[in-house]
Amino acid sequence: MKKVLFIDRDGTLAIEPPVDYQLDSLEKLEFYPKVFQYMSKIADELDFELVMVTNQDGLGTDSFPEDTFWPAQNKVIEAFKNEGVVFSNIVIDKTFPNENAPTRKPRTGLLTEYLNSEVYDLANSFVIGDRLTDIELAKNLGSKGIYINNVDGLAYEELSVKRAELNDVIAIETTEWKVIYEFLKLESRTAEITRNTNETKIYIKVNLDGSGKNEISTGLHFFDHMLDQIGRHGSMDLTVKVEGDLKVDEHHTIEDTMIAFGELFNKALGNKLGIERYGFCLPMDDCLAQVAVDFGGRNWLEWDVEFKREKIGDMPTEMFFHLFKSFTDGAKCNLNIKAEGINEHHKIEGIFKAFAKAMKMAVKRDANKMFLPSTKGML
Repeated sequence: MKKVLFIDRDGTLAIEPPVDYQLDSLEKLEFYPKVFQYMSKIADELDFELVMVTNQDGLGTDSFPEDTFWPAQNKVIEAFKNEGVVFSNIVIDKTFPNENAPTRKPRTGLLTEYLNSEVYDLANSFVIGDRLTDIELAKNLGSKGIYINNVDGLAYEELSVKRAELNDVIAIETTEWKVIYEFLKLESRTAEITRNTNETKIYIKVNLDGSGKNEISTGLHFFDHMLDQIGRHGSMDLTVKVEGDLKVDEHHTIEDTMIAFGELFNKALGNKLGIERYGFCLPMDDCLAQVAVDFGGRNWLEWDVEFKREKIGDMPTEMFFHLFKSFTDGAKCNLNIKAEGINEHHKIEGIFKAFAKAMKMAVKRDANKMFLPSTKGML
């Protein structure tokens, strides 16, 4: 099925004239910074159909005669064509906002041909625009929105839903076409796993390219706190729901959760193209924690940490080694962990923060270097 980029014009491809918001002359035409560089990359390297979707208030009326519109519009199309960017369709709504026409963004009246689920993969398509109505259009199409947020709240008065309802529709928010290109080039690395045994019931979801939004509940408060450190400092979104046999002890809950998390991490990494592969040393008050990682496909753990307390919070300190060993087994990675210090809480929290930073460093990708970091040809 075809994936589509529904792209707004004014404020997205061209700078919207700040006085009257009407691009009605060649003198007013100014292109968005670096739009040609990255739109040409998108057109050349990715498999999206490109569709321009634009509201032009009152086009064809005395307030906006067509003969003032087309010279600038034709220049836009010609300029992009010269850079290898060809729009398969150009959709223009000419109504005023107060008409509430079914053809005007965020409504889909002019886009019905794209609602054919046998032809178009709207779930993996995007609307790119600088107005909240572009994001609501994405919602109405069942797609995601890429929000170019130079002026927050543009077209807020035209929304038919509350602003908060659009938060989950926004895939990324930026002002740079470079970021848009990299986001589209580097496919989303999300995965989820359900792992049920007689001892534990586990559900975990991860987005390796998230922003630290976590929802964690394992029944062990300190374990929750440490997993939250991984998500927050590793810039990944984590959902962890665990029901374990805590009436027995903590062992099964911690072990099974980290095995599942490791397996999920390996799954989310996918083909590993473009990743840094290696990754962190950080201080936390009296403690110095060092975590080195290699996502090379083999599991190993080197552990140089001693604890003088039996428990920290509601977690036995003997489980910390086992916890990271379980992760390496599932994720097929090497971990080398060292920590020294006086305060036991600082010591283990420093380790988890360093672990998170190591993960973030190792899974980082470069859109311009999408090759495997290995001389073997596989990881």
